[in-house]
Amino acid sequence: MKEHDKLAYRLTGILCQLNQGDKLNPSALAKQFGVTERTVQRDLNERLAFLPLQKTEGHYHLEARYLGKLSLKDLERFACLAGVQDLFPALSTDFLKDLLDSRVDSAWLVKGHQFEDHSGKEPLFKTLEQAILAHQTIGFEYTKTLGGQTQAPKLYEPVQPYKLVNHGGIWYLAAVHDTRLKAFAFGKISRLLAQGEHFVPDADVLQTLQDEDSIWLNTQKSEVVIKVAKEAAGYFQRRKLIGAQVIEKQLEDGGLIVSGQVAHPNQILPIVRYWLPHVRIISPEGLQQEMENELRAYVGAV
Repeated sequence: MKEHDKLAYRLTGILCQLNQGDKLNPSALAKQFGVTERTVQRDLNERLAFLPLQKTEGHYHLEARYLGKLSLKDLERFACLAGVQDLFPALSTDFLKDLLDSRVDSAWLVKGHQFEDHSGKEPLFKTLEQAILAHQTIGFEYTKTLGGQTQAPKLYEPVQPYKLVNHGGIWYLAAVHDTRLKAFAFGKISRLLAQGEHFVPDADVLQTLQDEDSIWLNTQKSEVVIKVAKEAAGYFQRRKLIGAQVIEKQLEDGGLIVSGQVAHPNQILPIVRYWLPHVRIISPEGLQQEMENELRAYVGAV
């Protein structure tokens, strides 16, 4: 298990125990997770400093009003955020306290364990969160790239902001514009304009965002089936690496047959390329051959 995965696993375990009302002894936690007591103390006093922890006779526990309030998904998300605080200044202790205490959780959807660094854009990020929570329309300039060329900024208004979504390490603003649900890359948003008009969130839009595994919003999906060799099987068993991932069958040799739903080949091809030669596309027919032809053409051009 990679070091980051070990950290996320340990923090999730600690959060789960705190959430269910356990009183935790640092020495016992150190033995449980196979780390030093100093490491556990850092977990409790630094990485999890955003939690309202109380210390009684050497044992740490969560304030009563917070007990049982977080789902397993919530706990995993907080563990991931706490584990990358050192890398991203935006994820400060105060920031995570806001996330815990003031429903900022409802402004975020974190689908993945990596985070894009947007140092210097924290005020813009915070303003978007506030607009989402207040259900206020906004406007902004958005800079697209077409054919490798940066286009002139385009003004979008009015926009109804719904969620800040982290997908594959990239932040997106999921918002309704011109009656359509769209995903805007946060890094391309600039000159935010506060419209101030209140809107009522659409329950169907919220459900779509909760169910969606990608940023291809309001796009028809098609099924893709892949064969995963035993060398890569563990990664697909631990995490959903493709949209709507389902393990259809475990093979006798340790491999897997995995299905998923994608809106565009670019949702599956980079994953297959990354895991070559241990992952192969079974269907749709022809997609594997198309990818192999592209790779041959690329190698021939180098």
